[in-house]
Amino acid sequence: MREFSLPALYEVPAGASLPLLLDRNAERHPAEPVMARRAGAAGWADVTATEFRDQVRAVARGLIASGVEPGDRVALMARTRYEWSLLDFAIWYAGAVTVPVYETSSAEQLAWILADSGAVACVTETAGHRAAVESVRDRAPACTLLWTLDAGEEPGAGAVEALTRAGAAVTDEVLEQRRDTLGPDSTATLIYTSGTTGRPKGCMLSHRAFLADAGNVVRALEPLFRTGHSSVLLFLPLAHVFARLVQVACVMAPIRLGHVGDIKTLTEDLASFRPTTLLGVPRVFEKVYNSARAKAREGGKGGIFDRAAGTAIAYSRALDAPGRMPLGLRLRHALHDRLVYRRLRAVLGGRATHAISGGAALGERLGHFYRGIGFTVLEGYGLTESCAPTAFNPWDAPRIGTVGRPLPGSSVAIAEDGEVLLRGDHLFSGYWNNEAATAEAMTDGWYRTGDLGSLDDDGYLSLTGRKKEIIVTAGGKNVAPAVIEDRIRAHALISECMVVGDGRPFVAALITLDEEFLGRWAAEHGRAGLPREELLADPELLAAVQEAVDGGNAAVSRAESVRAFRVLPVPFSEESGHLTPSMKLKRHVVLKDYAGLIDELYGA
Repeated sequence: MREFSLPALYEVPAGASLPLLLDRNAERHPAEPVMARRAGAAGWADVTATEFRDQVRAVARGLIASGVEPGDRVALMARTRYEWSLLDFAIWYAGAVTVPVYETSSAEQLAWILADSGAVACVTETAGHRAAVESVRDRAPACTLLWTLDAGEEPGAGAVEALTRAGAAVTDEVLEQRRDTLGPDSTATLIYTSGTTGRPKGCMLSHRAFLADAGNVVRALEPLFRTGHSSVLLFLPLAHVFARLVQVACVMAPIRLGHVGDIKTLTEDLASFRPTTLLGVPRVFEKVYNSARAKAREGGKGGIFDRAAGTAIAYSRALDAPGRMPLGLRLRHALHDRLVYRRLRAVLGGRATHAISGGAALGERLGHFYRGIGFTVLEGYGLTESCAPTAFNPWDAPRIGTVGRPLPGSSVAIAEDGEVLLRGDHLFSGYWNNEAATAEAMTDGWYRTGDLGSLDDDGYLSLTGRKKEIIVTAGGKNVAPAVIEDRIRAHALISECMVVGDGRPFVAALITLDEEFLGRWAAEHGRAGLPREELLADPELLAAVQEAVDGGNAAVSRAESVRAFRVLPVPFSEESGHLTPSMKLKRHVVLKDYAGLIDELYGA
């Protein structure tokens, strides 16, 4: 077994807990902005460390007064917004456990999470969410308390206001006694895994796990977490562990944190908030690149953009090469910086120099493109069970194409069969009410991720796929779908790609198209107004999709390459049952629903 570890940069103190971060911030940085709330279309209103601490304490009092006891589970169903962070810390301050629920969850998913967690209370965002909870209350009898953030137009009717009023009589002594019931090994949250197969499992993450992970991230990426300077605009769902860990890291630093609940306004929000660091998933960075390229082509400047992109990639690659940067490349890079790169950075708010990306592979070419324009995307790797990042690229020594080195204070190992194993204080405590699943996931203190990968001599981790997703063709060839799927999906036209071929004579793929770029393609090629069925069968469109497939095939051997594909009439979605709330493919559902089409690919 090959293993690599790094010494801890942060040790969790005895008696530590997440709400104590707020008291520390109010003491050390009382007037420092730690949050920013939307203040209408005009901009943002800062919330100081003292103000945030006091608002959290007021809501926590309300939870206590309403009957929430230490260790009780409180569900939180809302989009990413300021109140999400406020309630999360208030639940912790009251000694309770947060159970995040995606606001897109179905009634069945909601019923399962509320019932399995035994949640005694639920805070929803809208009347629609509240109605969904009401509809499953008979299946979650413990859930007797229900509040709604946006409870109509009546002033003071919302959850925050109602809880603040309810807790007015709760004394500081009672509140602090409740806070002090917590310790590092108390459970902070139950996060239900997306469940690509079977029912989601409640992943128990302790205060220690969050503090160890966030503390070591903040220390290792110190230039990105400078109090009084740095800021993050959070637009990923806070129901996901990645966004949640970043929330904690921002409070721990502390730095200014803003929230965006609707990515349709993201461009305007970036321009007004002007963050110094972004976080996202590869699809976000792919869309930024593809949109910029499409707009350049529409304006007759496609050639300039492509030359600038090529220069950025070459410049980034040269940064990793021995010797001096060629003078000609430096001059071309300076020219394109004035013409193209600074405009792209302006789209990202104008101040951001780095981003943290996780969830899937960004791709080497895009990684070099972004670093070449002066915006370095640091890829990382983690799971719910590892409290998000368990590896990430150093800010000063990224190795593009890898997911970086282990979190300080943790270990990464590669088992004999290539599986990635993890160990450290940031790991989960187990699955809620599921000892069998916990035992299956752990071996001698190591968490078995199910991912396949390799470590180089410097400890940088590269991922190659999932053990359970390996396809074995009829010819006996093992194929890891992630490599080629990620490459195909990077094309502007492609939304999703799923490789098939288990037990078949060759590899094929099911492909869905990006609705925005499909419309652009149709307009550019004189196909606007065509019925969708005719458009998807258009030979020129299929040739463009074939280009995307050819680009993916270039990354793999001939035996692993996609020989045939079908464009599906509608995208995969959470509503269709083909994607999890975190946008992962439910492969078994796709295989079942499109079994006939897959047979057609092989002439069956």
